[in-house]
Amino acid sequence: MVRFMETIEERPPTRRETRRQDRRNAIVEVAAQSFLEHGYAGTTMSAIAATLGGSKGTLWSYFPSKPELFEAVIDGTTTAFRATLSEILNPSGPLRPTLARFCGGLLTKVTSAPAIALHRLVAAEAGRFPEMGRIFYERAPRMTHKMLAEFLSGAMDRGQLRRDDPLVAARLLMTLSMAGSHQQLVFGLIDSATPERIAADIDQALDVFMRAYSA
Repeated sequence: MVRFMETIEERPPTRRETRRQDRRNAIVEVAAQSFLEHGYAGTTMSAIAATLGGSKGTLWSYFPSKPELFEAVIDGTTTAFRATLSEILNPSGPLRPTLARFCGGLLTKVTSAPAIALHRLVAAEAGRFPEMGRIFYERAPRMTHKMLAEFLSGAMDRGQLRRDDPLVAARLLMTLSMAGSHQQLVFGLIDSATPERIAADIDQALDVFMRAYSA
């Protein structure tokens, strides 16, 4: 039975499965562009179907609602990013350099032009469309908070940090990291976040964080 299950799991996708996945990816890509260009309210399932050259029925067979489509867009932009951050969080490495690399990866991602545009979109429309804000928070910041909190909990167990609520600590570190260049970009105060700005943001955030949580 085990060998049989392994054979099923390892078989390559069929041509039909590949076509369906390609179609799904195309839908998500068109939707992502539409959300950024037209906003959440201005994006309709009918317009996406028209852009793709298919029917609304075909689109609904992949995504039965606009919130589910928006969730797929957020997952598409964050899944690989979180995997990269997870690799950085090596519990056997020195603490501060590891956290610095994590914050560097985080800031490089969230200060990119698409990420800033998405942040502005969510901030502008979440009041009218609470489901949009909930989806974004649940699929992006919250999942990153939880991943970082798990690492910080281990650091507390190892005596590298004082014992406290690791989730609160994770939120604090991410907030401190994003208080400089990211916030200035959101409000249009600067045009881009240079590596020098990002490095300064990380140093300042970690100085405060380590003073608060050092064992």
